[in-house]
Amino acid sequence: MPHPPAATDPPAGAAPRTALVWITESTWPACVDAARERAPHDAVVLLHVSDDEVAEAAHRAYAGLLGRGHRPDRDPGARLEALSGTAAADLLEAAAHRLGRPCGLLEHHGRVEHEVVRAAADADLLICARDGERGHPGPHSLGHATRFVVDHATCPVLLVWPYGA
Repeated sequence: MPHPPAATDPPAGAAPRTALVWITESTWPACVDAARERAPHDAVVLLHVSDDEVAEAAHRAYAGLLGRGHRPDRDPGARLEALSGTAAADLLEAAAHRLGRPCGLLEHHGRVEHEVVRAAADADLLICARDGERGHPGPHSLGHATRFVVDHATCPVLLVWPYGA
């Protein structure tokens, strides 16, 4: 079914709207393109959430293997946190460039699905991508975090297929 065309002008007297775009490493281009097409007059905020679980596991393993008195500068958890922050900043910058207009940038850390739902609480629209089995419409086209977000977001959610689906 074809999508209705995007509006060319915002409705007269309409209150400003905010579209939150959840970007991930594998689906961000489709989400940004959907924001350009479906929310041309909305304020756009790009959100990336880093799951700190891997860095925390590395830190715990390092601390557990070496016990007390280990050198903090050799902690692989700290290195993973730094790499994650750099990757998130680069991804947000690339997404903002693709969007091609001013936007807000949010970088959150924590349990991904909870952070996305929390960030979407004040949004008028959440744009995210299917991240499960590609080419299979239905529940399996959503990963765990995306399913949680779809079920718990308090604003409308626009689900898009990532490229190559």
